[in-house]
Amino acid sequence: MFTLTHLNTPPPESLKSQVLQMVVDYFSDISPVPLAPSNPLYQLYQYVIGYEVHLHLQAMNGEADSPAQLLLALDDEDPSQVLGFTLYLPSQDDPEACTLSYMAVQASHRQHGVARAMLRQLIERRPHVELTCVASKVPYFETMGFQVLAAHGSQVLMNTRDQRSDGMVAVQDLAPVFQSTEVRQIHAYLVKQHGKQAMSEAETQRDYYLDQLAYEAQQLVRERLTPTIH
Repeated sequence: MFTLTHLNTPPPESLKSQVLQMVVDYFSDISPVPLAPSNPLYQLYQYVIGYEVHLHLQAMNGEADSPAQLLLALDDEDPSQVLGFTLYLPSQDDPEACTLSYMAVQASHRQHGVARAMLRQLIERRPHVELTCVASKVPYFETMGFQVLAAHGSQVLMNTRDQRSDGMVAVQDLAPVFQSTEVRQIHAYLVKQHGKQAMSEAETQRDYYLDQLAYEAQQLVRERLTPTIH
């Protein structure tokens, strides 16, 4: 079993490191650019998403409208073990609204209701929840009461209500991360390791895959939002 803990201040280092490790381990599950490990760009995007979550955790300031807040599912038998986490961004001017940024559950504890429990508590706290996910995950979120609103690039925009909140939600600007010395160094290392041609092909594969996901998102939205004539 597990216990849910809500945090609006940065988690202790031991818990934070487990959350960041889950981000790395389950990158393909939670990333908006869910590359396969075989793609040479995988490590680069892994770093970027890990750094993004790190920045969100650092920004937690203990206030009700903190830029980011965290739900942790902790093991009942060993509360030092994180079984799952949900990172969300509260709206700054709508107390009911938030954006679900990332959610993951340890592979060993999936199908045990951990994700559902975290989602239920999130909806209790902020009933107007918005998220984006790839088309294949839409049916799961529909079982939790989310509705399809629109295609959003390679993902589907979903909400617990039939419209988006008017409130503002803080988002992390990743442009500086991609322009950072660390990312440039990782890219240079990957070019040296795989060669320019392989990296160029990796970018082509990424773009093709994102186009494919965008097509699937558009198709699903069309199916869900097209009225059925009886």
